[in-house]
Amino acid sequence: MTPKKLEKLYREILEEKIIAFLAKEKCISFRKSMEIYYKSRLSEQIYIGAYGIDNLDPKYLVEDLIENEPDLFAHT
Repeated sequence: MTPKKLEKLYREILEEKIIAFLAKEKCISFRKSMEIYYKSRLSEQIYIGAYGIDNLDPKYLVEDLIENEPDLFAHT
């Protein structure tokens, strides 16, 4: 497996963990959690690998998402 493919796989797993933890933390469905995550700036930052953010713990990233993007949770 190439380094690029490994990086992509790692990010996919990270996203799965973030979505699952967000659903649990906010007591929302997995589908709603996915919708929120993919609308967030966090998802874009992880996708492009900005600031090494993809190396942080998923629980920390969820806490950061909840704190810094509260508008995404207005209708939950």
